[in-house]
This record gives sequence, structure tokens and C-alpha cells, in this order.
Amino acid sequence: MAELTFTYGTMAAGKSTLALQLCWQLRQSRSDVALWTFGVRSPEGRVTSRIGVEADAEAVRPGDDLSAHVATLIESGVRVLVIDEVQFASVAQIDELARAVDELAIDVHAFGLSADFLLNIFPGSARLFAIADWAHELPLTSSCWCGQKGRCNARVVNGAVAREGSQFVIGDVDEGTVHYQVLCRTHYRLGQLAP
Repeated sequence: MAELTFTYGTMAAGKSTLALQLCWQLRQSRSDVALWTFGVRSPEGRVTSRIGVEADAEAVRPGDDLSAHVATLIESGVRVLVIDEVQFASVAQIDELARAVDELAIDVHAFGLSADFLLNIFPGSARLFAIADWAHELPLTSSCWCGQKGRCNARVVNGAVAREGSQFVIGDVDEGTVHYQVLCRTHYRLGQLAP
């Protein structure tokens, strides 16, 4: 019986790395594994990780009807689908993935964030929490600068924690005008980025 699994964590917790590792391991013994990404960290349709591991993937745009993508999976004989950046999927897309699991017996392993920089659950992640067969938080977590467990993905704009803005900013955002920093709840609340 196929299952829908959601693995989540904070930024830099290793979600993409784990998705790539799972895909690689499965492909060592079988040829029916596909890799998708809902994000555009890499514009050419690749899943990339911050530690340098990457692989070609089918880029799926958030909000797209998945019918054609799923039809391609069926034509290719895919039985396992690994997805990165699933937090950007719409609720309707998550429901389509669940149908692929239930009606087509495709195992779906989805990896992504649970909450955004304002600590609001992404709609796609919320739907996965509600309907996934399994939801797992990554055991590896990022730490705040103080050493506490980092639970909050803070968006930092011009050196300050942002308290408003669009939920969706897709792409690798590194140190500079806009970047992300994982903070504990206390330092997120205080907006304190360093001692």
C-alpha cells in the first residue's frame, strides 16, 4: 500500500540533502523513482542542497494542475515520487498528490518547511499535516546563535527581523540585504540576531 509522507524542519536542517539521499538510495536498486521540486532555488529544475549535493528534478510550479505531471509519472512507470520544497505546493496540489497515492499506488515522500518567516504554517504544509500518512520532523535541527534549538525561520532585511512581507520568496537567499537566519523563539520574538 502506497503512503504519503511529509518530512519537515527549519531552514538548513538538511531537508533537501535528505530528499536527495533518499532519491539516490532508491535509484540504486530501482528505476521507477522520480524527483520533483516546487521551489525554484535552481531555475533549471534541480534540487540543490546547501552542502553542495544536487540532482536534476522536474520543476513544478506552485498552483499548476498536476494532471499532466502525474500522467508523465504513470507513462514512465514511476512508483515512487520524492518532492523537495513542498511547502510551496497549493492545497489543491497536495490533494492531487494524495489521489496519486490512493488511486495510483505511487509512494510520495515530500520534504519542506512547516512555517514561514512570520511563523505561519504554509498552506501546503498544513494540508500535509492534516492528510499525510506520516509527518516527521527532522531530528537534525538548526540552532540559534545562543545554542537553543532553532524553531523560527527569520527573514532578515537590512539587518532587522522582518515582521511583514510576502510569504513566498523563492530562491537561495544568502547573506546580504535579504537573508534568512534560524532563531530560537525568544530571540525571534526579540528580533535579536546576535549577542
